[in-house]
Amino acid sequence: MKWAVIATWAMAENGVRIASKMLENEESAADAITEGVCDVEDNPSYHSVGCGGRPNRDCRVFLDGGFMDGDSLHFGAVGAVEGYRSAVRIARSLLKGDANNFLVGSGAEKYAEANGFEKRDNLTEEGKAIWQAEKDRLKQLSAYDGHDTVCFLAKDQKGTLCAATSTSGLFMKEEGRLGDTPVPGSGFYADSKTGAAAATGMGEEIMKGALSYAAVMYMKQGMSAMEAAQKAVNELDKELKERNGYAQPMSLVALDKEGNIGVGTNVEFTFVYADEKTEPAVYTAVPLDGKTVIGKRM
Repeated sequence: MKWAVIATWAMAENGVRIASKMLENEESAADAITEGVCDVEDNPSYHSVGCGGRPNRDCRVFLDGGFMDGDSLHFGAVGAVEGYRSAVRIARSLLKGDANNFLVGSGAEKYAEANGFEKRDNLTEEGKAIWQAEKDRLKQLSAYDGHDTVCFLAKDQKGTLCAATSTSGLFMKEEGRLGDTPVPGSGFYADSKTGAAAATGMGEEIMKGALSYAAVMYMKQGMSAMEAAQKAVNELDKELKERNGYAQPMSLVALDKEGNIGVGTNVEFTFVYADEKTEPAVYTAVPLDGKTVIGKRM
């Protein structure tokens, strides 16, 4: 494929359309996925990313985001950022340099203010109402209870692969909690010589297997994107069940250097894909006997 883009969850459909047009016009993978993610971050209808993100136990919305350039392997990441419009834009701006690429909390917020990033209160009235209704009843944190990380992977016409992620994290999380979303190798990874991958689900589980890096390494060993994504998820799922008796939800999307996709999951989830021959569409992925069954959502 000349270009290709894949993103987690049906909420990314419009973002994929935006990214597709940019890739078709020979714009960079980095710019395309930035705009794709930002489209999700700006939509208050989605309660797991950016504006309208579900709050933590103190009814505050903190954002995490990550970005990786597959040509240089440089990454940028931010965690526990409050009061800013776009976690992914701040994360991408940290790509340059050999240090200070991962900023969290007040340090990330000071950096964002010093560099002129747009501020925004991401706690909406709807978010407050959801928090009020659940604050006394919620006993156990759930990965897919309003927590659906948006992940974008793209290959552009120059052959560059990039990865980007953004989330407001677990609903009712503790202040300061970080999941896999901003963590390179766990939440995202991109290598233009091989492939890219990004994860969604329970971050604490995903980090136990450096899931995104594992998938890219399997591709490097010669597996297809689909084989690599399935193997990465299946092996971690099996290992966690053997050790703990269960495994939390986790899903992975992948893209190889040719633009072929891969999907691995231990639960049903949706993703969006497009390339120069395929219009953007939402697909459903379901795990079945160690394989991922994919169907186009009607």
